[in-house]
Amino acid sequence: MTATSAAAPPSRRLLMLEWRAVAELSAFFTMAPMLRMAPSGDGHPVLVLPGLSASDASTQPLRAFLRDRGYRAHGWKLGPNFGPRPGVEDQMQERLAELHERYGRKVSIVGWSLGGVFARELARRAPSQVRSVITLGSPFAGEPRASNAWRLYEMVSERKVEDWPERERMRTPPPVPASAIYSRTDGIVAWQGCRERESATSENIEVEGSHCGLGHNPVVLYAIADRLAQPEGEWKPFRREGLRRLLYLDPHRDVRKAA
Repeated sequence: MTATSAAAPPSRRLLMLEWRAVAELSAFFTMAPMLRMAPSGDGHPVLVLPGLSASDASTQPLRAFLRDRGYRAHGWKLGPNFGPRPGVEDQMQERLAELHERYGRKVSIVGWSLGGVFARELARRAPSQVRSVITLGSPFAGEPRASNAWRLYEMVSERKVEDWPERERMRTPPPVPASAIYSRTDGIVAWQGCRERESATSENIEVEGSHCGLGHNPVVLYAIADRLAQPEGEWKPFRREGLRRLLYLDPHRDVRKAA
């Protein structure tokens, strides 16, 4: 039960299953003691960007988890994410520069949905300030209307969904290590548009879950911790070994079946 076309939004059945986000939040609190076994970090700063129409309140569980793992996690402090309105991208750039200067270290950026689209573009603008990028269900490579939220986007951003410039550039991985975490049962955006073009420094990690729960799904949080814990300059792809094979689906299984 997945979106059947990269150009079409997820089905109504998948959209209705977005209620799973509530269960995933409950699992976040229930599994908090086990999440403390996730890899810990080196204290570098992490900027967390919210999804469409969401604010820093939506990323509070994720930021709390990252702080527990030893990171200096911060919200974007720009209120609800209403898209690329005038001045927003410049303000995000200033926020990134401020964190980079405050800590004297490169900043990792975690972006949820539309926040991930912004995260990749921030890294493209200022690669010297960004350590890595992690996107959560972010439709940077999809068709503009392959989403159940495109009407909401047009309403709050006051611009057409097709008007985002340089869409082909958006599909190109940023010039820093990038991990795209996505779910084929995403009820908001077509999962095909949330995948990176894999390279020596870009990868895809597939999970099971809702779109609205990606920011607090325990399986997603563990993967984020694993990615952020890598020493700077020593990035390697996520390894699906041992018990991880039960929790993380093979993002290449379609290619292997066809071979």
